[in-house]
Amino acid sequence: MARLTTSPLASGSPQRPASWRAPAIWLLLCCASITLASTAGCRTEPLANQATENAQPPPDARRELKRLIGEYGADDDWLTVYEADGQLLADGLGLHQAHLRPTATNEFSTDDGSTVQRLSFELQSQGHAAAVEVGGKRLPERDVGREVVERIQSGAETHLDQLRPAALAAAPPSEPPPRRPADLVDLSTLDRSIKLDIRYASSNNFMGFPLYERPAAYMQRPAAEALGRVAHSLARKGYGLLIHDAYRPWFVTKMFWDATPPAAHIYVADPSQGSRHNRGCAVDLTLYDLKSGQPVEMTGRYDEMSRRSFADYVGGTSRQRWFRDFLRTSMESDGFSVYPQEWWHFDYKDWSDYAIGNRTFSELQSH
Repeated sequence: MARLTTSPLASGSPQRPASWRAPAIWLLLCCASITLASTAGCRTEPLANQATENAQPPPDARRELKRLIGEYGADDDWLTVYEADGQLLADGLGLHQAHLRPTATNEFSTDDGSTVQRLSFELQSQGHAAAVEVGGKRLPERDVGREVVERIQSGAETHLDQLRPAALAAAPPSEPPPRRPADLVDLSTLDRSIKLDIRYASSNNFMGFPLYERPAAYMQRPAAEALGRVAHSLARKGYGLLIHDAYRPWFVTKMFWDATPPAAHIYVADPSQGSRHNRGCAVDLTLYDLKSGQPVEMTGRYDEMSRRSFADYVGGTSRQRWFRDFLRTSMESDGFSVYPQEWWHFDYKDWSDYAIGNRTFSELQSH
């Protein structure tokens, strides 16, 4: 394995411990019904890449529409309600991009050419939709990503004393010598507009506890330089990059895999293959507004394990999809490609040239 260095810019699946098997079965049964059922019959085709068609983001959806937007489901019946061009649309239950026409307060009808449906929304005390009734069937509003994370955190918390030691004791997969030596760059040195919000250095992540010893972000030099160019270009348009993660030690990838039920493995890397994060050539990030300093609103949360994370998810609002597409277009203009299941995850084109890294953040800091 190549020796990892850090510097600023100068101008087959592994086996879980036996005690994990019973919880893993329970997690699988719980999460498979959530994650897989929520994607069944779902179309995630984008309406259009508005960021390439319009230079400015569209206005946000009106409050009375935004509070109804979401995923509704029970058993195998799922409905996505979203906004486009100031109107509500619905996908699911035989509907596809069906416009919802208001007939009364929180009541709508739709006709997509083949199916006529009547929808009646039930609101919570806070004003957001709690459920929708379609054709006499009540579908509760669902935050699938939160449901999956709660189950992951429950299992990880129970077995934390085994999870980290097992990952630290394991070894990354054997590979041929890398084509390039590691040369990790501290991303905080790239551009003043780049901010860090390293979730895995805190408990604000899907595992529920810190995995890194300190908040930091590194990438291999060519990837870091490309990210710096993206940041410089975005700053001229009034936006900055907010980094959630970049280089990730291999043992942390193994912890993710061991703690995540198989039904949600599309959201985590297989440690038997290594991750592009492990190679220092992947970055998780979003946009923030330079004037306000606040992150923009996307179609789903960072690290959300649901279809709202898909790069072509049709739901949310026109404004959210515009920002998602704008981020993707900006990153892809300089050698990055989006991971289809995660709008925030981008891989640099030369990732296969580097070895899987396993140095901790403390080791990188002391080097």
